Amino acid sequence: MTLRLTNTLTRTTEPFSPANPDHVTMYVCGPTVYNFAHIGNARPAVVFDVLYRLLKRRFGRVVYARNFTDVDDKINAAAQETGQPISVITERFIEAYHADMAALGVLAPDLEPCVTDHVPEIIGLVERLIARGHAYAVEGHVLFHVPSFSAYGALSGRSRDEMIAGARVEVAPYKRDPADFILWKPSTPDLPGWESPWGRGRPGWHIECSAMIEQHLGVSIDIHGGGQDLIFPHHENEIAQGTCAHDGELYCRYWVHNGFVTVEGRKMSKSLGNVLLVRDLLSEAPGEAIRFALLGAHYRKPLDWSADGLAQARRGLDRLYGVLRDLDDAPDGACPLGLHDAVVAALEDDLNFPGAIAELFRLAKAARQATTMADRAACKAALREAGGLLGLLQQDPAAWFGQTTAEDEETARIEHLVEARLVARSERDYATADRIRDELAALGVVVRDRADGSAWQRTG
Repeated sequence: MTLRLTNTLTRTTEPFSPANPDHVTMYVCGPTVYNFAHIGNARPAVVFDVLYRLLKRRFGRVVYARNFTDVDDKINAAAQETGQPISVITERFIEAYHADMAALGVLAPDLEPCVTDHVPEIIGLVERLIARGHAYAVEGHVLFHVPSFSAYGALSGRSRDEMIAGARVEVAPYKRDPADFILWKPSTPDLPGWESPWGRGRPGWHIECSAMIEQHLGVSIDIHGGGQDLIFPHHENEIAQGTCAHDGELYCRYWVHNGFVTVEGRKMSKSLGNVLLVRDLLSEAPGEAIRFALLGAHYRKPLDWSADGLAQARRGLDRLYGVLRDLDDAPDGACPLGLHDAVVAALEDDLNFPGAIAELFRLAKAARQATTMADRAACKAALREAGGLLGLLQQDPAAWFGQTTAEDEETARIEHLVEARLVARSERDYATADRIRDELAALGVVVRDRADGSAWQRTG
């Protein structure tokens, strides 16, 4: 089997061949930490966590870096609104991000660089670009001169006019070319800033990743990942900076991008009120169920999030953990050679999550049909190991079935009240029945009496 990945740059699915099989490097753009992580932030974390697990299985050493953007206009706005330094804002949300991703079973990357720790490296990279004729300073700004890099646009495949329109920034009068983008910008006294050869200021968004990659992973890396929304302008600009700063040396071998997350068929947005925070979803379902739901579509395809999809994911894990519970008497051991190859093959075929999950259920079916203790032990080990590649099935089954969420507890309370009301009605204690109905109404629940009993549903 050979690991194959779709490379956005070449628009083909290619065998993955790192520059050095004994030292594979991967960088993924992490969050801008001014708020809690939403389900769209969680998808790349889970997708590239599975890729990290696959790479570690196949190659000698894998170094995975995922950054935090901890200086940004949105962070600055949050700091000004609360009267706190940006570090207070960012440290709070970095801690929250760590907790949320851990709940989803996401392994910690090897490196988590922050922009504010790399300002000297960013300044040095900007100076190099100026010295090589690819950037220029004007009015306290430094801009990358896009016409100096003839390959600009290769990643996104956009025309020049599309790129200028897609950049969504005002064409400032000091730009030599409308497509030129900011590497360094001035800071007013009320904004975070660092001294530089161009005055007190702060980095542009794109330059930070190129500087951190060079500092921690080298001039050229094997894999660069992130969401499809980063292809242009962020990753397009990274290629330009990273290539031009090193006299044309290859910046990245494979560009891998995950698809968008929608909610009930609609784009997530504050205006629609459908931005789903991971920490809120964790009150509705276990983190492993959220992870399983995020693996429900091929990583390059859009994923439509729904309450039904999350419930289905939880039921699917119930089935798989139920099989492991039934195998509890089988001894633990190593997975026999080849038993979970179909799961591995699906994952190595461009991270085919739905295919891998289908194979996982086939393996569970084989486990249910196993009769000898040796076969049962083999299936148990294969389920555990195959599940581990997806970040699933690593809990004790008793722990999985024993966990409850806030929503579970509320549902149990509602059902208890509905049953108590039914008993009161059967005893003709209508005052108690009416009191319980009012209590249910206060919980946002309406009860409908039928010939075969009572049914309830939430009103909002």
